Amino acid sequence: MKALTMKARGPASALLALSAVISSSPSVANDEHLLLPPLQTISTIASTVPGNGDINPYGMAQVKHTTGNLRAGHILVSNFNDSSNLQGTGTTIVDVAPDGSMSLFASLNASSLPGACPGGVGLTTALVVLEQGWVIVGSLPTTDGTSATAQAGCLIVVDSLGNAVETFSGSLINGPWDMTAFDGEQEARLFVTNVLNGTLAANGQVVNGGTVTRLDLKVSTSAMPVLESISVIASGFPERTDPAALVIGPTGVALRALCASDSDGCEEGEDGEGALLYVADTIGNRIAVIDHPLGRTTSAGIGRTLSAGGSLNGPLGLIVTPSGELLTVNSADGLITEISPGGAQRATAQLDSSGSPAGAGTLFGLVFDPAHGVYFVDDASNTVNLLH
Repeated sequence: MKALTMKARGPASALLALSAVISSSPSVANDEHLLLPPLQTISTIASTVPGNGDINPYGMAQVKHTTGNLRAGHILVSNFNDSSNLQGTGTTIVDVAPDGSMSLFASLNASSLPGACPGGVGLTTALVVLEQGWVIVGSLPTTDGTSATAQAGCLIVVDSLGNAVETFSGSLINGPWDMTAFDGEQEARLFVTNVLNGTLAANGQVVNGGTVTRLDLKVSTSAMPVLESISVIASGFPERTDPAALVIGPTGVALRALCASDSDGCEEGEDGEGALLYVADTIGNRIAVIDHPLGRTTSAGIGRTLSAGGSLNGPLGLIVTPSGELLTVNSADGLITEISPGGAQRATAQLDSSGSPAGAGTLFGLVFDPAHGVYFVDDASNTVNLLH
């Protein structure tokens, strides 16, 4: 979505801490396992605007291991717009430290990418950091900020020093919008939502072409990731172009795998429940579940519905916590919702109420840090914030 303002606030030390408005379902208000109710304060951590003026922060990924220029505990953020506020033209990934300092991690130039990326560079919410130090980011580029010039884009592999070293593109990668990863020592699996399958030709009408693709990678610290296979594991999600949001379609993806990565029998899960992939079906206003995501080679369609309606209002960013709770943010009203593994909407919090409608178009990426709280990007202020 277009950023609501082109100016970021000042450094973290000068920013305010605000009270969050939290509400809980009466039946679970006293549940000690609820995540959101204890988090009462929103603090601005840092601006996300680098030296070139890129704005509209979308993707977030927390670094787990220190290597190269990556520092454990830091958060990477991808920018979707350039300094002129044109969607699909942002080229930077910034590094935000817990103390609020911000620095440029990568600046990606379409003319010097090491592989094909139809249309160039416009960095989306699709952003992951693998254990071996590889950063992978999605690109859905435009030339003028409108859907009329949007192209398929690609996934760009960036090393731990911020250099683009590889791209993944092709017919099954068509407008990569968000992404999560199953990460191991020798293998990684990327789950990517795609939003341009028939969308542009429909000229604003809804088409049921959104997909989730799984990319199976061979990974190591000493060699670039190798793409071994790619499969469509979900399809038929509604999507359309939009003047304000460029495109609306399946967005957030979150994986719950109840076993250690790279272990035998992981698809079945340690407790027999199996791995689950959750998808934020934005137009459908629901959270979908894709069963057997790690091993399936056929499409599960639009999956089964975990939760729909209620406090959901165009869900975008989506994460799953270690306890299995889901957190998702709305596109239409600045609200975050906590959902139980069984699908109950357990609590909400107002993260942004600026603009009109209040909070609309401000929220995308999320990171949950058990030691600190919920980090989120705010497009209205071009900042990383912390609900704590």
